[in-house]
Amino acid sequence: MTMEETDGRLAPVSYLFGPRSSVSSPASPGRRSERGFDADDVRDVEPEWNDAWGSDVDDAPSLLSDADCGAALDAEKVSLKALTRRDLSRRELERVLRDAGIDEDGVARECDRLARVGLIDDAALAQKLVATLQERKGLGRTAIAAELTRRLLAPSAIEYALELVDTGDELARARELARKRAAQLGGLDRDAAVRRLSAYLARRGYSGSTVRAAVDEALAPRRSGSVVRFR
Repeated sequence: MTMEETDGRLAPVSYLFGPRSSVSSPASPGRRSERGFDADDVRDVEPEWNDAWGSDVDDAPSLLSDADCGAALDAEKVSLKALTRRDLSRRELERVLRDAGIDEDGVARECDRLARVGLIDDAALAQKLVATLQERKGLGRTAIAAELTRRLLAPSAIEYALELVDTGDELARARELARKRAAQLGGLDRDAAVRRLSAYLARRGYSGSTVRAAVDEALAPRRSGSVVRFR
């Protein structure tokens, strides 16, 4: 009787040379096997080109030539020297660089570089100038706009900065200026004082309605029955 007949099952098979060892497949290239990386497992594999990368390799920025590097250093010296004196708008700095003999490419590169690091910023400069011209010099909106234009600031920066001018604050400053100025006009009659004060405030950039309100208040103690006419 065979073993199959007595047990109804196949007998277990025993290996003569000990337990069967696991057979590991060769490590694939670039992958770690149980014993680490093998020199034989590493093969040079050329990567496939991805069409999404495009075929134009000229899009990468080219290195500057020695001459361009020298010009860039010259532009940097000129711009930093100018900016240590005062803040400049981009167009002001462009003019400074051109006057120093920097070519157009060099001017554009230097201004772009300074804009990236925040050393020239038309929007910030416009807002700073508005605050200074209002608070320290007592100028009105019209005069402020003229000064920002004279500084060659970008139109969009000027427009935004002027939106920050508060009408109520402007009227308060005009009234204060008119009161101080009126104190120096004691020897004049009302009509003459009106003309002087109106011209003074207009030169400082205040609108007609603001001038009329400020002058009327400053000369209220001199008010007579006559109608004040602004000329």
